[in-house]
Amino acid sequence: MKKFSFLFLLLLVFAGCKEDTKEQAVAETKKPAPKPVVKEYGFVLDDFDVVVDTIERGDNFGYILDRHGVDRGKVFEISEKVKDTFNPARITAGKKYLILKAKDSAKTPLHFIYQNDKINYTVLNIGDSISAFKAKKPVSIKRREVSGVVTSSLSEAMQAQGLSNLLVYQLSDIYQWSIDFFKLQKGDQFKMIYHEKYIDDTIFAGVESVEAAVFKHSDRPFYAFNYETDTITGQASFYDEEAKALQSFFLKAPLNYSRISSRYQRRRFHPVQKRWKAHLGTDYAAPTGTPIKTTADGVVIASSYTSGNGNYVKVRHNGKYTTQYLHMSKRNVRNGQAVKQGDVIGFVGSTGLATGPHVCYRFWVNGKQVDPYRQNLPTAKKIEDAKKDDYYAFIEPLKTELDSIPYKNI
Repeated sequence: MKKFSFLFLLLLVFAGCKEDTKEQAVAETKKPAPKPVVKEYGFVLDDFDVVVDTIERGDNFGYILDRHGVDRGKVFEISEKVKDTFNPARITAGKKYLILKAKDSAKTPLHFIYQNDKINYTVLNIGDSISAFKAKKPVSIKRREVSGVVTSSLSEAMQAQGLSNLLVYQLSDIYQWSIDFFKLQKGDQFKMIYHEKYIDDTIFAGVESVEAAVFKHSDRPFYAFNYETDTITGQASFYDEEAKALQSFFLKAPLNYSRISSRYQRRRFHPVQKRWKAHLGTDYAAPTGTPIKTTADGVVIASSYTSGNGNYVKVRHNGKYTTQYLHMSKRNVRNGQAVKQGDVIGFVGSTGLATGPHVCYRFWVNGKQVDPYRQNLPTAKKIEDAKKDDYYAFIEPLKTELDSIPYKNI
């Protein structure tokens, strides 16, 4: 009997312990999950009272800090100590900033964070110890493939695929020497392998680079492969499947992307002077302020204004070739200045004898004005023979991958 009573008591104790363990487990499952630690710009934001705002037109650094309890003397001290890293006078309207304040009764500002762009930011430590440093948000690179078809314009072809307009400029930059983007045809097709940048793996931050592309224009495929020609400097250029450089001595046009409103012609009715005369240039219509680029390396031999030309720039490229750019709203170079192909030398306007914003592009060969579209202009050199085997081995898998991507059709 005693033995039975003892066993019974043990069972009760065991059951009670089991029940307690079960209740404890249930209680633990009911505990709220720990709050995730939010860390941004190198700080745990929950440790501060955080002010997030945008710089408004007319704001200045002192005014912003004054609103948050930093006196003028401290603002001057901060400005002096951080001037080698951060120029308070150059903060820009529309930029985001944060102020991290202590969680005390005084809400003392401890850090000012200025968002330079999507990726880069500057941290100013403005508490007892003043300092500043620049940093970047974590960026990841994602490799993409895309295919598209032109129905009316390259921009619309990109938009139809939900792609960034940045790719329009990438493609036009790659092929600006070999394809006339003012003569694209309905049904032209393209394929690309490229890399996109993402902040914190989620926020799109632009196109990092194009690895390879093919643009089928008038049923002819134009291949482009981004190949590093100098492993020491990391310099790379685009070459085709035959190791020929896509880059030419001259750009196809002085604007990134626009339309030709009037071509070179011996007889044209002048819209301002109301008479027939030769038009010895090519007009590219574009919005006022659009950057105008010099189409080749050279030296500026004129940066001036006349009643007919308006603001204009003339560039001598060598003893044979000279170009001129008319009707600018503003000139960006001076006489005697050396310029590189693609440098911005001015901005589209309608100064001089012009009915609307455009640039008139003029071209001289041996002192005679000619139509640049009818010239057999020089191109860049091929890859050196000694490096061709390496190049062909490099592009072989890329070309296979490009060719395996199906073309989009209308």
